[in-house]
Amino acid sequence: QVQLVESGGGSVQAGGSLRLSCAASGYSVSSKCMVWFRQAPGKEREGVASIYASTTSTSYADSVKGRFTISLDIAKNSVYLQMNSLKPEDTAMYYCAAGSPTILGGCLRGQYNYWGQGTQVTVSS
Repeated sequence: QVQLVESGGGSVQAGGSLRLSCAASGYSVSSKCMVWFRQAPGKEREGVASIYASTTSTSYADSVKGRFTISLDIAKNSVYLQMNSLKPEDTAMYYCAAGSPTILGGCLRGQYNYWGQGTQVTVSS
């Protein structure tokens, strides 16, 4: 049974930092794509960062470039999202997902087989 369990969310003031973790079981994070998504109330789900394990190639949404960093720890079978310079508009539920890239979309717009339950991030101004 595959499980992805996110942690590390919380409340922070604008300009602050958080580090999200996604621990995988029953699935290797070194398999193809690991992706962080977010969804705010009333908004569409947005892919914010992805990593392709075999090359460690990363992709980011324009809204988070330069502020967020995705990384893998194969030994811990985990993926992380370091979020710096947080803004109120980063407030959302953050989810990790695992899957495969698509030809046109790569990992960030790939096909996802497994999802976590999410962790809430709230940024106050």
